Amino acid sequence: MKPSESLRRTFWGYRRPDGGVGVRNHVLILPTIVCATQTAARVTELVQGTVSFIHQHGCAQVGVDYEQTFRTYVGSAANPNVYGVIVLGLGCETHQARSVAAEVRKTGKPVEVISIQDHGGTLFTVAEAARAAARMVQEASRQRRVECDFGELIVGTECGGSDACSGLSANPAVGVCSDRIVDHGGTSILAETTELIGAEHLLANRAVDDQVAKRVYQVIEAMEKRAFAMNVDIRTGNPSPGNIKGGISSLEEKSLGAANKSGTRPLQELIDYAERPTRRGLVWMDTPGHDIEQLTGMVAGGSQIVLFTTGRGTPTGSPIAPVIKIATNTSIFEKMNDNIDLNAGTIIDGTETIESVGDRIFEEIIEVCSGKLTKSEILKQHDFGIWRIGPTF
Repeated sequence: MKPSESLRRTFWGYRRPDGGVGVRNHVLILPTIVCATQTAARVTELVQGTVSFIHQHGCAQVGVDYEQTFRTYVGSAANPNVYGVIVLGLGCETHQARSVAAEVRKTGKPVEVISIQDHGGTLFTVAEAARAAARMVQEASRQRRVECDFGELIVGTECGGSDACSGLSANPAVGVCSDRIVDHGGTSILAETTELIGAEHLLANRAVDDQVAKRVYQVIEAMEKRAFAMNVDIRTGNPSPGNIKGGISSLEEKSLGAANKSGTRPLQELIDYAERPTRRGLVWMDTPGHDIEQLTGMVAGGSQIVLFTTGRGTPTGSPIAPVIKIATNTSIFEKMNDNIDLNAGTIIDGTETIESVGDRIFEEIIEVCSGKLTKSEILKQHDFGIWRIGPTF
């Protein structure tokens, strides 16, 4: 049931030239090649208000692998949480900085391109990029938050370091929150294709049409074929050592728990990695199970904020989007309180219900969107990794 107009929720965000709404106001130093990542990091050390990331991509990539990395670069820079971008390249790489910048400029954001080779090496490049970034940060600081409708949010969901409590507490609570997001006109992204193997029929049954249902089975089959190509039967295999220690016996058990994050609303569409949703509501993004790679994909797809459940504990964060970490059990919440924002272990303890924790997560989203910092932001946990789908040449 959608809420009445009098009950619709809002938050305070930054309106972008293309109509999008950011919950943060970053200036992104975007290195398009691994050779430029250290230079970009030095710029962020010098200029407050900038963010960047270390990666190993950008050269000797071809075909769909090239296209996916390019789409991730552009999507990351186009994310509404980014005010403006300094695209930093080497000069001879496959993913040319000028090509990335040309796509990002379509959003109307301020964009500048700087090449290490063109500027005579690292020191001159750092100086030039820092000057450009400082100007952009000052411009960004003049922008003020405005009241925004909750329907303008894209919220990513994922789980990592799962345990036996994941499918009983935090994941179903996120599912309740996902339904709230959808009912308020927003978009909730479900990811981790490898961790939905065995639960695909449940999601296909909720597809809005036969085409979406067919796509569900296609992406599951494609993921399994990738594993078979490496002589691995992923469906009958066990999850990671941490998951096993946490009490999960099989991939199917993990999948049934992970699928709970999707709530109960219809599945509107299934999109490729780092692709932006074209429909509002519940959306499935085809990603691997690797925490950082799926996080990067959802942020490149436009997620302004991410919900991350964990039973074993994780410091994971993003340089672009705030990540709300949710513990599945009280023990890990207390043990890793420096990293985890909310405790869903109260469901296991019997002091809260799944619905009440889901409502609490929903309220936390509004707080964080309006400026409250998450633990990963405070600790500057800027993780980034792109799902590679081809060999390096």
